[in-house]
Amino acid sequence: MTAHSTDADSIQAQAAVDKSATALVTEEIAEQNEEITADNKASEEAADNRHGAATTARQWQVLSQLQRNRWVGTTHVYEQLILAGFDISLRTVQRDLNALAKRFPIEKNNANPQGWRWKDDAPLQSLPHMNLSQAVAFNMVEANLSQLLPPVILDELFPWFDLARRQLKNSKVTHSWIDRVRIEPATQPLIAPHIDLESKDNIYHALFYQLQIQASYTRSDKSQASEYTLNPIAIVQRGVIIYLLATRTDDPEVIIRTFALHRFTSVEILESAAKTPDNFQLDTYLDAGGMGFSHPLFSQLPDHGKHTAVELQFTKQAGKSLTESKLSDDQTVTINSDETLTIQATVNLTSQLVWWLRGFGSGLLDAKPALLYQAVLDKPINDE
Repeated sequence: MTAHSTDADSIQAQAAVDKSATALVTEEIAEQNEEITADNKASEEAADNRHGAATTARQWQVLSQLQRNRWVGTTHVYEQLILAGFDISLRTVQRDLNALAKRFPIEKNNANPQGWRWKDDAPLQSLPHMNLSQAVAFNMVEANLSQLLPPVILDELFPWFDLARRQLKNSKVTHSWIDRVRIEPATQPLIAPHIDLESKDNIYHALFYQLQIQASYTRSDKSQASEYTLNPIAIVQRGVIIYLLATRTDDPEVIIRTFALHRFTSVEILESAAKTPDNFQLDTYLDAGGMGFSHPLFSQLPDHGKHTAVELQFTKQAGKSLTESKLSDDQTVTINSDETLTIQATVNLTSQLVWWLRGFGSGLLDAKPALLYQAVLDKPINDE
């Protein structure tokens, strides 16, 4: 496939520099460990010499605590290493810093307590990055966002994910936080459908490099796959389903369509550049209800029910949550004499709204416009 020069090339180039710098830092630390061996007398250092990998990890953590424009005290570095799970003494940190200063562009001041920092002319690529706060962030990114990242980025992040896991392995403080934070779905949890990984990787690759794809896709209402040439535009995850927003090259109206990733059976990346509709903004598209999915009844309304004023009547208990989480910025709440609640708001009439309202069951007493209530009840409006 022909290489295309994009911003992603810069990302890959920088990642290559970072990898080289990381390897260089690790190699130099390892070489430094051999020099430290000759001077170490205490049993703590002797144990470290028998475990070079542990020493390298510790010294990497020491370097990662230092900053360029600010002095960092030896005691602060020691405390951060203790939080990271290292069983060491303050004296060990002091020896590490003095030894590392022979190999790396770091310097100390004459203050009491003593401070350390990177020299002003230290190259940025020499600075290792991964403190405990960053490790927590990388760990949560891996847990919650890896499904939405393209392979070209994931491949570069995997070493950082691994480093984050090792950073957090022995830290009781950070593990306490990670073990106490979760994202729970608002609806019944579902198991994500199987996605062909090669198809997914090719879709993400094409989207990242803005290339067209040739895809074999089976629609939900069909048993046979169809062939499409698509312009990938965006990826959106809703619940456990991941969707590709794309246009078909054979569509003169250039309608943005949704394709569920698990329905792709094969995807080939083309060399032709993908075309994105003029002035397309993903947030604007989503705010306008682009992913809400249309309902057949609402096709009778102007603009298919977008930006429609609705009036919903709930029992007091059923409507209570809407007094805390609004349907829209212009929502108003009226407490009626019979203690029912009337909610007025401007929303997009979609199938998603209908399914959500059905979830209130008998707690929803009425809805306007009448077509909305008809859709919720799933029966003719004059049916008794």
